[in-house]
Amino acid sequence: MARHATGAAQRVAVATETLRDEKFNARRVELAEAALETLGELGFARTSLREIAQNSAFTHGVFHYYFSDKLDLICCCVRHYKAKCVTRYDEVVTTARSRDELTEGFLAKLAATLRDEARMHRLWYDLRSQAMFEPAFRKDVLEIDKSLEAMIWRIATRYAELGNKKPASSPAALYALFDGLFQSAPLRHLADDEQAVPDLLDEVRRLLPTIC
Repeated sequence: MARHATGAAQRVAVATETLRDEKFNARRVELAEAALETLGELGFARTSLREIAQNSAFTHGVFHYYFSDKLDLICCCVRHYKAKCVTRYDEVVTTARSRDELTEGFLAKLAATLRDEARMHRLWYDLRSQAMFEPAFRKDVLEIDKSLEAMIWRIATRYAELGNKKPASSPAALYALFDGLFQSAPLRHLADDEQAVPDLLDEVRRLLPTIC
């Protein structure tokens, strides 16, 4: 009986600890959401925890409680944001029944994210550059890069399948092509270049038929 009671107590303790961790992580995500706007506006170098707190509904002390430092917060922010980004095109990939349908659906979402989230993309490229110098970013940046590579590969393989073909390039090569095209677009868009979005869509439209 005592052994049974001890086992039950251990299960309760584990469940309590798990719930505490889930609440802690949920709070971190909530704070990361609040911080993203400031980070996207000011960038890595110009942003401090105090600056983030001043532009949110949370105190500086709250951010310090949930994050060890600015690097910890920024890594959490980018992981959270990119986790949503990498599924952006999945519905289009799943539902498209022709290459034209896939192309138009992909381009529509690509245009929307560039127009609506240019600052977030700018933050991503900022942090990817910082990872060359800051070891704390490298693991997260490499993992995010791989997830973005997989995102592009899902689009490419579906496009190829709809033509009864296979992609002619590797996942890494295709990601490099698409990322290279996309990288300059946020800068042009933020500089009020009205051709930034149309030019990107034209380039991607020309690129897709060449992947298989």
